[in-house]
Amino acid sequence: MTAIIKNPVERTRFLKFAMVGTFGAVVDFGIMNLLLWLADTPLVLAGTISFICAVISNFIWNRLWTYPESRSKPLLGQLLQFGMINALGLIIRLPILKFGEPLMDRFLGGLPVRPVANLHNFLSHNITLAFAVGVVMLWNFFVNRYWTYSDVDTAS
Repeated sequence: MTAIIKNPVERTRFLKFAMVGTFGAVVDFGIMNLLLWLADTPLVLAGTISFICAVISNFIWNRLWTYPESRSKPLLGQLLQFGMINALGLIIRLPILKFGEPLMDRFLGGLPVRPVANLHNFLSHNITLAFAVGVVMLWNFFVNRYWTYSDVDTAS
């Protein structure tokens, strides 16, 4: 964390990673909501599928834009590292979705504000997913930076 704060190159990488992650979150939220509302897919399955789509998008954009100088590792090997880290991120994410969503749904459903109470299901899915995305993004950045993209010099 100190390297990000003190090193302008690392700060820029973190900001790029966050921007790529934001785009990935749009992919994630969009696909999850399409699966939930158009295909009536259960949340955990919809969240898993949307997560995989976001991971693929994030890998492509991080490889091309955040870490373009990371080329000493073979593409497939780097994709496998990125995928393994994100799979562990999925293990972090699934319990948040499974147990956090019912809690959020009960909380929002009990609010006296009618518009929120009427949308509690939609809001609970998305608030829970937003929390999970935030937690997993921190995990993903630090582990990817120091393992997947370890061939990138911190001073470059």
